[in-house]
Amino acid sequence: MKKKSATLLTTGMALTLALAGCGNGSNNNNAASSAPASGSASAPASSQAASTGNGGSAVEITFWNMFGGGEGDFVDQIIKGFNDSQKEVVVKQLRLESNEYYAKLGTALSSGKGPDVAVAHVDRISPFVKAKQIVPVDDLASKVGLDLSQITASNLQSVTYDGKPYAVPLDTHFHMFYYNKDLLKKADLLNEDGTPKLGEMTPEGFEKTLAQIQSKVPDIQALAVNTPYFQEPFLNLYYEAGGDILNADMTKAAINNDKALSVLKFYMDVYKNKYADLNDKNPWDSFSNGKAAFWFGGVWEAGVLLGDASKNIGAMPLPPIFGSQTHWASSHLLVVPSYVSAEKQEASAKFMKYFSEVGGSTWGKAGHVPANANVTASDEYKSLPYRDQFIEAQKTVKFAPQTDKYTTIVTTIAESLQNIIFGSESPEDGLKDMEKQINEVLDN
Repeated sequence: MKKKSATLLTTGMALTLALAGCGNGSNNNNAASSAPASGSASAPASSQAASTGNGGSAVEITFWNMFGGGEGDFVDQIIKGFNDSQKEVVVKQLRLESNEYYAKLGTALSSGKGPDVAVAHVDRISPFVKAKQIVPVDDLASKVGLDLSQITASNLQSVTYDGKPYAVPLDTHFHMFYYNKDLLKKADLLNEDGTPKLGEMTPEGFEKTLAQIQSKVPDIQALAVNTPYFQEPFLNLYYEAGGDILNADMTKAAINNDKALSVLKFYMDVYKNKYADLNDKNPWDSFSNGKAAFWFGGVWEAGVLLGDASKNIGAMPLPPIFGSQTHWASSHLLVVPSYVSAEKQEASAKFMKYFSEVGGSTWGKAGHVPANANVTASDEYKSLPYRDQFIEAQKTVKFAPQTDKYTTIVTTIAESLQNIIFGSESPEDGLKDMEKQINEVLDN
């Protein structure tokens, strides 16, 4: 994960990556996660020669991804582990800048020249499925002994189109409720077990908690809000309220309603009462540096926020402020392009099996919740800090609607929300305009 400047992203690609919580985008305070050079190729993560034990040549496959910094290190470990574990397949990776990744992947899929296996986000594959640019993975999984029933049901459903899974999900990533124990203790809001006293779980009740923090610890933000990428905190609470972006058949916008209005008015109240700083361009840093008591932050921030005991930070699932604990999520997947030969498809499937079953334990250290249920059930994973809370939060995630127009839709949402929270439009007018623009996208 890489922390970028907090300027509003205006392209669909950048906003979707921000929502996806990795690569390019939001609230990423892992300083070790700077992006690699654009288009930089990595050598095989092993010194193994590309030959089999019986003298034949190993199948070499190219793996594209956008992971840099800390995440990239974990991926390097997984590739090395796979290459060292057998002599049939050698994985070479091409690591691309996240802000150019989908443009280059889309070009590769259209031209028939590119990776043999690639990372994608769950909210980006609908256009690839529609264009028949990636293959279903059920038969490939069977060939290499990958039991897809190991994959968490919500993850598997998120990549299933017309009854066929088109990817192997690697993880789920979403937001947790991080809290600063030292600040809560000063506000008399820390239980003896180190958990926060949150009071009544309603918008009004939560605002009372924020008011108490403001009163007793006035020199901090009670809640750091991810204003630069406001679509994230908005969707979390809108989904809690039972909201949807589109109607059931994904033909019309379904976001102009009382649920969305209530969530917006809640946040406007939070800003108005100065529980959060509307102009904080780096709220993730504010929280990490002890300048805010609460933060809706990504699981990918766990290493930074929970790995340093001196910060004295805890984590739990997002509180049900609007009635439920349903919340936004995305997922990293592995996909195989349709142009890949049968031999390399099977070789890619062997790598996908390893990444899911063995590499999942390594990948879980990055903060993401592995999609393979056997991994999350392991003592190794559960021994990581607060992973029991992560697993609990994963049970109530909500993925993006399966439409090939999602990138444009989420861009529209993000830009409209910025207009609302900065006062260019009232919440009522902003939601009307948002609905109109989304419907225009769907009609074209």
